[in-house]
Amino acid sequence: MKAVALLSSGIDSPVAIYLMLKKGLEVIPIHFKQDEGKYRKVQKIWKQLKELYPERLKELVVVDVYEYQTPVFEKIMEMKKHKWICVFCKFTMYKKATEIARENGALAIITGDSLGQVASQTLDNLFIISLATDLPILRPLIGLDKEEVIKIAKKIGTFDISIKPEKGCPFVPKHPIIRGSLGEFRRIYKEIFQASC
Repeated sequence: MKAVALLSSGIDSPVAIYLMLKKGLEVIPIHFKQDEGKYRKVQKIWKQLKELYPERLKELVVVDVYEYQTPVFEKIMEMKKHKWICVFCKFTMYKKATEIARENGALAIITGDSLGQVASQTLDNLFIISLATDLPILRPLIGLDKEEVIKIAKKIGTFDISIKPEKGCPFVPKHPIIRGSLGEFRRIYKEIFQASC
């Protein structure tokens, strides 16, 4: 069984991937590249996970954020809907991950989402983001708290890589939407994607 996984330079997603590798899944990691610093960290994380599961962890797939997502973010800003950027960021990631999954015969998407955090990880926003795909979304960290995740990250050797300093995301709005309305999301989505056709 094969799945794709969103892999960032943070603490959570490497742990999510590790837990699914441990379960026996083959995993194709996907990194949405913003800058060289984060990308180098991700390469180190990938190598560390590859040492643990050399057969199951596949080659890293890299997607250029500035090519794939920035046009969407620019349109959101033109519409003065900045607070929606984090939701659309994750939504477009799921859409791209679905394409990559189909190309590779993968049957699910793995993410490092945890419930109850701000921005794209509240229950309301997870519901909206999940509409981007018809594939099952595996969220192995959903019920864990941060300390539990950190403990696993330390055990598998990714924690020290993830906590190295890096640039913040240049797209994060000052006040991300916490409880997105599905109706408003659909209106924004329609305007963005009709305009880009």
